Amino acid sequence: MGDFYVQYEYWFAASQLILAMLGMGATLTGKDFRDVVREPLAVTVGTAIQVVMVPLTAFLFLRLLGVHGGVAVGIALIAAIPGGTVSNIFTFFARGNSALSISITAITTLACLISTPLILSLLISDYLPADFTMPKAQIVREIALTLLLPLAIGMTYLYLYPASAPTLSKWSIRGSLLGILLIIVGSAAAGRLDVEAFGNDNILLIILFTVSLSVMGYLVPRVMRLSRPDSKAIEFEVIVRNVNLGVLIKASIFPAAVSETAKLGDMVLFSLLLYGALQLLLGAVLIGFYRPSGKKQANPGPP
Repeated sequence: MGDFYVQYEYWFAASQLILAMLGMGATLTGKDFRDVVREPLAVTVGTAIQVVMVPLTAFLFLRLLGVHGGVAVGIALIAAIPGGTVSNIFTFFARGNSALSISITAITTLACLISTPLILSLLISDYLPADFTMPKAQIVREIALTLLLPLAIGMTYLYLYPASAPTLSKWSIRGSLLGILLIIVGSAAAGRLDVEAFGNDNILLIILFTVSLSVMGYLVPRVMRLSRPDSKAIEFEVIVRNVNLGVLIKASIFPAAVSETAKLGDMVLFSLLLYGALQLLLGAVLIGFYRPSGKKQANPGPP
């Protein structure tokens, strides 16, 4: 399993992302984008946090704490990828503004065609081998083909076949989760997920970065005096990242089969998967915290 995974790592990563975005697309309509017009302040704040403040937080985090190597690249990649679709589900269960959550996810997903390679170039150049060149065009191409194209196909399917779209979305998301599980199993079998090699200090750094994003996601909307449902939605948008995309980018620019960058890539992958687990845990805790106090609030509607 280990050797097979190393040989086909990219296709494992691409398949799980395509399925995830197909499933997301099958839940989105043009109305989700038109909601931006009705809530310009909340959408602007949420999007600005995602594409400006999260990368800035990562930059300060790396500089002030002296993070280096694969962990630094992993944190930068976490900051560069857009919000993930799980944020929409968390927002719904926490009684936040689901329409706002979906809108911000959709906007940042479209924007990542430009923002992700740009943020990566700005953040990780100091942490890569001297002879390494960031494949910006390759990243843009892969985002277009494995993220935006499946998203568009899913939205088109919803428009043409609204009755069966929920089934397509459900099984696509399940397939994506299976893909992530296979990546974890394959990486572990190939000796790529070594907790001892990653180190407790680095685990603590990822935990601290997760908490930093959570605190920022909590404070900024409230300082801007947004409503409680809007604030909840933005908080989950900041915390939940599209780790699926991060795994694909890692497999693309640091393939496990290339020995020169394999060790660096292993650290990046561990960082991504650890953050992915932490965001789910934190999301579950926040739902438990918010849900009792939100019983009297009207739910904006399911994602």
